[in-house]
Amino acid sequence: MLDVGKWPVFALLPPEELRLIRQACVFGSAANEALYVTVNDEVFALGTNCSGCLGLGDLQSTIEPRRIDILCGKKIVSLSYGTGPHVVIATADGEVFAWGHNGYSQLGNGTTNHGLTPALVSTNLISKRVTEVACGSHHTIALTSDGEVYAWGYNNSGQVGSGSTANQPTPRRVSSCLQNKVVVNIACGQLCSMAVLDNGEIYGWGYNCNGQLGLGNNGNQQTPCRIAALQGVNIVQVACGYAHTLALTDEGFVYAWGANSYGQLGTGNKSNQALPILINTDKERMVEVAACHTSHTSAAKTQSGQVLMWGQCRGQAVSSPHLTHFSSTDDVFACFATPAVTWHLLSVDGDDYLTVAQSLKKEFDSPDISDLKFLVDGKCIYVHKALLKIRCEHFRTLLNETDEDVIEIHQFSYLVYRAFLEYLYTDNINLPPEDAIGLLDLATFYRETRLKRLCQETIKRGISEENAITLLSAAVKYEARDLEEFCFKFCVNHLTAVTQTQAFADMDHDLLKNFISKASRYGAFKN
Repeated sequence: MLDVGKWPVFALLPPEELRLIRQACVFGSAANEALYVTVNDEVFALGTNCSGCLGLGDLQSTIEPRRIDILCGKKIVSLSYGTGPHVVIATADGEVFAWGHNGYSQLGNGTTNHGLTPALVSTNLISKRVTEVACGSHHTIALTSDGEVYAWGYNNSGQVGSGSTANQPTPRRVSSCLQNKVVVNIACGQLCSMAVLDNGEIYGWGYNCNGQLGLGNNGNQQTPCRIAALQGVNIVQVACGYAHTLALTDEGFVYAWGANSYGQLGTGNKSNQALPILINTDKERMVEVAACHTSHTSAAKTQSGQVLMWGQCRGQAVSSPHLTHFSSTDDVFACFATPAVTWHLLSVDGDDYLTVAQSLKKEFDSPDISDLKFLVDGKCIYVHKALLKIRCEHFRTLLNETDEDVIEIHQFSYLVYRAFLEYLYTDNINLPPEDAIGLLDLATFYRETRLKRLCQETIKRGISEENAITLLSAAVKYEARDLEEFCFKFCVNHLTAVTQTQAFADMDHDLLKNFISKASRYGAFKN
């Protein structure tokens, strides 16, 4: 995980304090303000405290961390900040708190008085559960668990989506063409807002003089507008820079549009783009895009864990994706963005402190204190009987009936069985998507419902036009209904390409018949 020491604002913290940090955010015009959360869910702040953005109840700067008592124990799930700066968080309970600069009502409390301490944002949100927040320079948007978007604050360019340019003093639902739609991801540029829908469509509103809304023109929009140029492309994540936008598709492609004076679109030139353009990432599948409204820097992470960066990188204009040695997109912003702020809420792991979960993970497949080994394909996997009994009903029964110290497995491959045992120690699966089908078979056989669900999610992340039919077949075989529906929709959305694959040509007759019938009902063959 990320070393928080890459951000200079943390340089004076003693090692014993750094080891306790589990979440962190660096913000401010000079990256001189920071918030962090410890393993005990205590929240601390330090830095220059412009406009009271540290939430400490005063305007005093502090070189040493001070605790924000009102936030301790709240469990922050999303955090964003503006350029005033103002800070907004969403908690695990779905509450929203805001503080700091409020000259444009970006705190959503109906006033323009700066907020020196975190205050609950309640208007129109009191019965809602907010899961994600995003801030532009002086406006805020929030996403609820039922897919609604609320916005408030500065609205000179329509970035609040209210249909006017009057500032919005309290949260207001962004409706218009988002009415009856389900939003799953949000982001803000300096003066614009973006939303991704559950069906893969993407909408933008607000300032558009650099083409950052991707509409093919430079006119500001006071209500959400769908990016028609991405019709048929399924977007899963959006990230906004100062005046440019990045979007990730379900196949791992990256589109970019908007301002490009620093090469932040990754097109190899510095010409603005008012329409989405596909970025050349050397056929690597991307799993994350990153940008921040305070900078002109872009980053992306590949499925294999490589990190690319482009745009403004410590004063240089890098106009094409550049491969770095970093393991996280966060490192790009720590080392190359100006200012060097975090683009989202960081999760930070210390080196020395081990939780119970980390300790168990460390002991997996270690012969030191193991009391049982599995022999699979001639290879050994070292485990602990007590843990297997606690974690799996199958092993509870098996190990109560035998005193064997070595158990041979013939039904599953070493790769799949090791991944299964590792899951029992970590709650995660460590397999590439194409190998997760074998683990799905095992999960079905052992009736491991949660593992089955995790396999489905892993397989979803690896879907492509080439393997979609193969994955659909596996989903049907193992009665993975959610995965089956996902694969089916993907196939329909990419129907022309999928029907030209060898897997489609080799498709089981009954499955093909059912697919065509269902696709027809879905409207796939309408002109």
